[in-house]
Amino acid sequence: MTENSIDELVNWVISVDRRLILMGSMKRHPFVRASDIAHEASRSTQNISHALKEFESKGLIQCLTPEKTTWRKYTLTEEGKTILEKLDGKYL
Repeated sequence: MTENSIDELVNWVISVDRRLILMGSMKRHPFVRASDIAHEASRSTQNISHALKEFESKGLIQCLTPEKTTWRKYTLTEEGKTILEKLDGKYL
């Protein structure tokens, strides 16, 4: 991942608050579920699920329980950890 694409992804995350909420939760928990983040952040599960799908499509998280249709668990990929490091202290 180039420095330029890292900066683009950081900007992509900070441009929408649900993405920042998701990254904040990923910072505090090694594994997350949409319902847990939604409860923690007083957001709808759909709102957080949308953010999870966005992150998954960018390769920032991976689903640990893809066979499930509900209560899916997610964790950061190496790329996601890199983005979290860039956000940490400045935005989180």
